[in-house]
Amino acid sequence: MPLFSKLPDVGITIFTVMSKLAADHGAINLSQGFPDFEAPAELIEQVSHYMRQGHNQYAPMQGVPLLRRRIAEKVALLYGARIDPESDITVTSGATEALYAAISAVVRPGDEVIVVEPAYDSYVPAIQLNGGVPVFIPLRFPGYGLDWDRLKDHLNERTRLIILNSPHNPTGTVLAADDLAALREITAGRDLFILSDEVYEHILFDGREHQILLRYPDLARKSFVVSSFGKTYHATGWKIGYCVAPPELSLEFRKIHQFLTFTSNTPIQMALADFMAHTGHYQELAGFYQRKRDLFLDLMKDSRFKPLPCAGTYFQMMDYAAITDEPDETFARRLTTQYGVAAIPPSVFHHDRRDQRVLRFCFAKQDQTLIQAAERLCRI
Repeated sequence: MPLFSKLPDVGITIFTVMSKLAADHGAINLSQGFPDFEAPAELIEQVSHYMRQGHNQYAPMQGVPLLRRRIAEKVALLYGARIDPESDITVTSGATEALYAAISAVVRPGDEVIVVEPAYDSYVPAIQLNGGVPVFIPLRFPGYGLDWDRLKDHLNERTRLIILNSPHNPTGTVLAADDLAALREITAGRDLFILSDEVYEHILFDGREHQILLRYPDLARKSFVVSSFGKTYHATGWKIGYCVAPPELSLEFRKIHQFLTFTSNTPIQMALADFMAHTGHYQELAGFYQRKRDLFLDLMKDSRFKPLPCAGTYFQMMDYAAITDEPDETFARRLTTQYGVAAIPPSVFHHDRRDQRVLRFCFAKQDQTLIQAAERLCRI
């Protein structure tokens, strides 16, 4: 029987490709977005504690109740939004699972979905697997602002979902209060939903405040808001995220979630619930990563790379037009094999492979790693 691919144009993700290339050539990996330092020692010890105490069987499908209460408490404390931990919060096996479940919950064959580009690479395949039609809105280069008038012009009766991501991967741009005002205006009275990917919610720089959609009841009523413990606690391999949505949307979300992973790692959920109650780790995250961003930029000031604005996340976009006119994928590979530093070519985040001669570098690394990488990059 012939095999007909449901994703004929999809290959191996660029993160896997570049990380393997870095490993094969002994390059410093500033491509894939993971820290090269450990999660807090106390948190790791708490995971071990709960394993030894026998919490090794299935957690409730929605997530450990105490962890959901901790999430609700955090949202109330930071953002002033009241959410019900029983009906509004679902713990997932990473944010990527949450994104897929949210898209599957509401997108039907023929529905249009607004995708802001450059876009994290899991969005479009999830849309296509559910029969949806992606409609692409590019951010304005080089500042990566969102053109709300252009987005509004693409809304019609077939628009089912708008996907937003702030702080934004890969560009580091952050939605401001004015952006949320524009979103509220253009979605008022429209029969559509919003998926807000907010996995870097605690990593904003220079005094910026995260504009969570849950602050606004009119947006919260129609939104799935996704976040990630992996990004917050330097433990991306644990793959624990969550989705906040009103009861009717959470109900549909959980119908999908229960047949994707059913539930997520029990002792890690228990440990996270404890850790959230006794530390202010996430409140220190912005300053921690701003110091790393500033160190990387200072180390790179004598290079021929030109930094673009980075208001959040742990990624720095660098313009390399002064170095070469090679396409970004070609230069990223040569940078890895010839100079020993791996980066991500952002053209892969555009459906038309739009190439703006920039690379994405991850600065969620030990200071010594950044120093060694910058020394190599400054030689180019």
